[in-house]
Amino acid sequence: MTLRIIATGGTFDKHYDEIKGKLDFAESHLPQVIARSRMTIPVALETLPLLDSLDMQDADRQRVLASCQASAERAIVIIHGTDTMRETAGVLGAAALDKTIILTGAMIPYEIANSDALFNLGFACGVAQALPSGVYVAMNGKVFSWDNVTKNRAAGVFEPK
Repeated sequence: MTLRIIATGGTFDKHYDEIKGKLDFAESHLPQVIARSRMTIPVALETLPLLDSLDMQDADRQRVLASCQASAERAIVIIHGTDTMRETAGVLGAAALDKTIILTGAMIPYEIANSDALFNLGFACGVAQALPSGVYVAMNGKVFSWDNVTKNRAAGVFEPK
């Protein structure tokens, strides 16, 4: 079994630009994150244009869907921004692919101390291998079905709808 990981951006992959004093995108952190995680399952990494999820449009979600449809792998983890993760999960869920698709991300960028990125990726990769076909959101040790999840912005957590 090979696991496909699709990078779409989000806070997980943001870099801190100390000159500009802001978070932005450069290269994906995922090759480094995958190596650091010491995963032994073979991984196929695909990087789509890295976006803040608030900047994702319908065409971007269709690109994610097309990547999932074209994937030979049946277990897929998508790194996504948390603000519109549910919307992308809805597009994928409605497509009813015969694959296990897990969306995850981070509240704190990978390169910032105390980030949840590494844990969330490891957790998502584990459940992608164990859950039946379907679309799920996996964040901070919890898994939600694509049609029963919401982001509680005040608490900074995902919970059932």
